Amino acid sequence: MKLNYKRTFLIGLAFMSICAFWQMYDNVIPLILKKTFGLDSVVSGAIMAADNVCALFLLPLFGSISDKTSTRFGRRMPFIMIGTALAAVLMEFLPMLDNSYFVRPAQGKIVTFIVCLGALLISMGTYRSPAVALMPDVTPKPLRSKANAVINLMGAVGGAIYLVIAGVLYSKSRTEGLAHVDYTNLFLIVGMLMVVSVLILFFTTDENKLHNELLEYEKEHPEEDLAETDGSGAEVLPKDVKRSLAFILVSISLWFIGYNAVTTWFTTYASEMWGMALGQSSTCLTIGTAGAIVSYIPIGMIASRIGRKKTIIAGCTLLCLCFTSGFIVTMLTSEFSPALYVMFALVGLAWAAINVNSLPMVVEMCKGSDIGKFTGYYYTFSMAAQVFTPIASGWLIDHIGYKSLFPYSALFVLASIATMTQVKHGDSRPDVVKGIEALDVEMD
Repeated sequence: MKLNYKRTFLIGLAFMSICAFWQMYDNVIPLILKKTFGLDSVVSGAIMAADNVCALFLLPLFGSISDKTSTRFGRRMPFIMIGTALAAVLMEFLPMLDNSYFVRPAQGKIVTFIVCLGALLISMGTYRSPAVALMPDVTPKPLRSKANAVINLMGAVGGAIYLVIAGVLYSKSRTEGLAHVDYTNLFLIVGMLMVVSVLILFFTTDENKLHNELLEYEKEHPEEDLAETDGSGAEVLPKDVKRSLAFILVSISLWFIGYNAVTTWFTTYASEMWGMALGQSSTCLTIGTAGAIVSYIPIGMIASRIGRKKTIIAGCTLLCLCFTSGFIVTMLTSEFSPALYVMFALVGLAWAAINVNSLPMVVEMCKGSDIGKFTGYYYTFSMAAQVFTPIASGWLIDHIGYKSLFPYSALFVLASIATMTQVKHGDSRPDVVKGIEALDVEMD
């Protein structure tokens, strides 16, 4: 059994476009809110947190709705196409309102901007779960870790494409001394990238055909069905599977709480504790991202050999050790240490080991008709963590000090190891392919 990498890369185009959008959103919207509209940090932060709050409700809802959808284009494709089209249109109003307010400020323009932003967040929330659920819809269960590695890689590529575009259009030489920066071209290019990516996906991927091929494959290679029938004849998960599902969802929240605390506060932490410039601290985070990117594909292959659960626990262990090392460096020196570059490269490796395998473990526990709903569960617990952790870790920093950051993150990741040991379902069966056949990859 071999993964069709070409097809998986094409499926990953939707996630690539989503990640390009969110990279731009996280980088540009705060600048507009603070520099153009003059909103304070509390109000700006509340607006920026709205996407995660919306995600808590929208992702499981539309994941579940897409499970029950049946069209000639497939279950997921209509949501991906319509959601992308709406987002691509709505996002172009944001720089227009930004520029208009700078020329002639008016309270109504801020309100219109926020309403437009809310509509944009809703449109993005309608298709993220369907876009991610498309991969397990057309990929056999044993190959989903490898496939999810490709999807994550495509997401990282989307973010990197945005960074390159922004770096070229808005270099220091182009923006220095400007009273106002016009982001129209950036929003247009990212919007075009989203539309083109999804059009390529639509014209190269026959969702119904691929899903039917998967169903035929599963008939020929039956695996244990985790669902059982209740008194009314409906399929339900057995208690032990529900227990495993609960523990992995809690684990997902715990490691996201730990990881996102560091990514949220590291630049200010590095400035306060080590006197690092923004460029140095940003380089550390970039190295972490690069470490994840180069690790995605190898991690998917490793998981197919030793299993997802062992790979995740190894990743959590390494991540906990890295955060502990960060605390030790803080205690030993008040200056920047090159060892931080190595630490963040290992953080990227550890995060890849966790991230590549967690979603496949969740959807492994459901039947095919519920993949969208279970994908929504995954994002609900990860997004809830991302709403909670900036507040909780920020409170500790304010009341205890910056030195609390790495112990906070290490403890939550350590807790996720304990909960992961209780997960008994959702793992992959290790491959037994040996010799030259292990190098055989299906590309067409």
